Amino acid sequence: MTQNKRLKIGEGTISGYISIFLAIVCLGTTICAYFPEYLTTADFRELYKPGYIKWAFLIVLMVSFGFALVSFILSKKTKLGFYAILIIAASIFLASGLPEYQEIDSKPFTLGMDWLLLDILISAVIFIPMELFLPKRLEQTKFHAEWRTDLVYFIISHLLIQIIGILVQLPAVTIFANFGLSGFQEWVQGIWFIPQLFLALFVSDLFQWTAHYFFHKTPYLWRFHSVHHSTKDIDWLAGSRTHFVDLVAVRAISFLPLYVFGFSTAVFTTYVIIVSFQAVLAHANTRINFGFLRYVFVTPQYHHWHHSDDPKAYDKNFAIHFPFIDMLFGTYYPMGKTWPENTGLGEVKFPKGFLRQFVFPFRKNPANDNEIENPSER
Repeated sequence: MTQNKRLKIGEGTISGYISIFLAIVCLGTTICAYFPEYLTTADFRELYKPGYIKWAFLIVLMVSFGFALVSFILSKKTKLGFYAILIIAASIFLASGLPEYQEIDSKPFTLGMDWLLLDILISAVIFIPMELFLPKRLEQTKFHAEWRTDLVYFIISHLLIQIIGILVQLPAVTIFANFGLSGFQEWVQGIWFIPQLFLALFVSDLFQWTAHYFFHKTPYLWRFHSVHHSTKDIDWLAGSRTHFVDLVAVRAISFLPLYVFGFSTAVFTTYVIIVSFQAVLAHANTRINFGFLRYVFVTPQYHHWHHSDDPKAYDKNFAIHFPFIDMLFGTYYPMGKTWPENTGLGEVKFPKGFLRQFVFPFRKNPANDNEIENPSER
């Protein structure tokens, strides 16, 4: 499959895509406002202030319009800017019909469209410029062969945030509810915020390392985890390519100690922000190596080696926060200042597309369709 041409600054194409992206965020926000009881996350609603939301909406709308004008000026093909203007117009038309205030009914299940829009907007603002101006793989375009597949994974995992949260909390609620841990949890909550946060990161990463290790070493579990390793074009969006079973299982095991230890709400919220940011950063296509910090925290260089198709790096660098955990268990790859030349599953042909990859691990005899072995077992 041919690689798409890398976008260049000054042609009007980048500004056109940015304009369309921001316009879609505005349109999605308007749709959320029409159906908040079904499309917004209940836990986040208290944080939304109508005045701030309106101003944020107008600012993003104006920025989108500005990029559309830039696209018109720089590009000979004005269709991107034109599409953006149409979406902007639709957003304004729909927003004009919204009431000033509305009661939100509580529903047992909602889609996290608000979380999806907020996370993809913040991630795009941080990581797209990083990959655009400081890329590691210069030849890799944002619109590589499988970017649509990665976007589908991103959308689905965010829309299903509530059901994933329920499945993640289930083990802790059902198994440890009657263990009489209230005294221990009060002691943990009494620890100062910073050391309590680092303790949360450490115990969670320790459990995550264990789950990650077994998903590599157990043949049947590897079928699910191989979906994540199948991408050859590592970037911030590719980090979302995770099979639903893998996502729920590893996240449940990682979050288990957080519920058992009873960390404070402030620590838990901060932890969720950090793990969400670091998981995206670890996959980013950026040449930043963070100096000595790459030996303290997991960085893109560190995690890219985990995705390497080089045999000497197989089953290395499992940690998501602290490299010293891999050092303790003998799974640390001494990367120095080097980066892997290639990532993915080598020459193995892997199913393409979200649906095919979702079904693949459940096949009774995947050997007839290029069974994906753990590289270390070859």
